[in-house]
Amino acid sequence: MSLETIDFNRLNIRPGDRLLDLGCGEGRHSISAYLLADAEIVGLDLGLKDLKTAKERLMDFPTPPSKGGYCAFIQGSGHELPFPDNAFDHVICSEVLEHIPDYPSFLREINRVLKPGGLFAVSVPRYFPEWVCWQLSDAYHQVEGGHVRIFQASHLRQRIQSIGFKFLSRHWAHSLHVPYWWLKCLFWNRSEEHFLVTQYHRLLVWDLMQRPWLTQFLDRLLNPFLGKSVVMYFRQP
Repeated sequence: MSLETIDFNRLNIRPGDRLLDLGCGEGRHSISAYLLADAEIVGLDLGLKDLKTAKERLMDFPTPPSKGGYCAFIQGSGHELPFPDNAFDHVICSEVLEHIPDYPSFLREINRVLKPGGLFAVSVPRYFPEWVCWQLSDAYHQVEGGHVRIFQASHLRQRIQSIGFKFLSRHWAHSLHVPYWWLKCLFWNRSEEHFLVTQYHRLLVWDLMQRPWLTQFLDRLLNPFLGKSVVMYFRQP
């Protein structure tokens, strides 16, 4: 499995491109994009704690003096992005919109700051795995900052297309994460110490670090049926 949910091969980031990671959290996509290309990467999030973690993680990846571009993390709101119109060649928004009550305002701002012809990548939890989590635990989605909705991918796609974006492609990701979240929800009140939850988490960490061919193959095989996230790509006309 990959740490990233977005497939950067589909974005074709080129040297000198500008990319906004909206709701960057601890910076997993921002840092990966910066290491991948000599591009100008901006990660934006409301959470100061997450932004501090992102900056610290970036320092763990020393880059040669010849490395082009930059990676910067700033605090801000997706409802009013602090950027001029047509500021970015790419915008990604991964596992964010399910937390936002007024998510259409995020889409309007993304539309505003993305250049004509620019690419937009979005991911949200897939309907069925997320629905099971909601059935197993009310606390899962009632915690502060938790999920406020379960998206139907087709509805989100139509909403994005309705403001002018052209749909390009979609895929699914992180199928092997689904059992972990089902177990965590099932044993929510004692998930931190429950044997099944802790052992499955160890498996995921091991898989991330070692990347054995068997789990990589299983993840790709199961993603169309059980992928935790649905990822969609659009182009600004």
